[in-house]
Amino acid sequence: MPHVLLIEDDVSVRDGMELVLRRHGYDVSTAATGEAALALLADPAGPAAELAVLDLMLPGMDGFEVCRRLRAGGSTLPVIMLTARGDDSDIVHGLEAGADDYVVKPVTAAVLEARIRAALRRAEPSRSAQGEDHAGLTIDRAGLTVGKRGTAIALPPTELRLLLELSASPGRVFSREQLLESVWDHDFLGDSRLVDAAVGRLRAKIEDLPARPRYIQTVRGFGYRFGPV
Repeated sequence: MPHVLLIEDDVSVRDGMELVLRRHGYDVSTAATGEAALALLADPAGPAAELAVLDLMLPGMDGFEVCRRLRAGGSTLPVIMLTARGDDSDIVHGLEAGADDYVVKPVTAAVLEARIRAALRRAEPSRSAQGEDHAGLTIDRAGLTVGKRGTAIALPPTELRLLLELSASPGRVFSREQLLESVWDHDFLGDSRLVDAAVGRLRAKIEDLPARPRYIQTVRGFGYRFGPV
């Protein structure tokens, strides 16, 4: 039974979402502030959350900062960000902060549960192949680890799955739509910004010069391909 941490300051919204998630078979912990959520996640005796549903507009520390602190601390916890307005700037900032997905409120129970299931599936990528070395970037598909020149790189599930998908076929050009379908697993709700933001975060971690990527190249007008060059 997956454990979800729900971070939402509106009591009625939080209670409603908690009820829906429990009815769908999830264990649920809740937090009304970003500070409380980070304290729960840092507590060794606290619940072992497998995914966080994070409201953007929180009192005190907002959702952007919560997500940034999680990623800066090396957390690979999948994060679905909730935003009330769906403004492009909010969505882009949330994805750049490290969110794996976003949902615009109000959201139906069916949509939220589908996005959670997809995010949890992404947290368990295929282990079917062996380790590979790509010009200094080591990808261990069996152990689901990534390293560069002997240094381990912690990647959240979405970024890891994206790297696994691209690197499985070096030189092949993947469209954003193909990557949405294979990595996010909800192409019917997909948004190319998810792909672009994840590529940007991934480049920042694996490339020497993210502005001049060696491993993940943009094929203008088509999508992305894995090098290295």
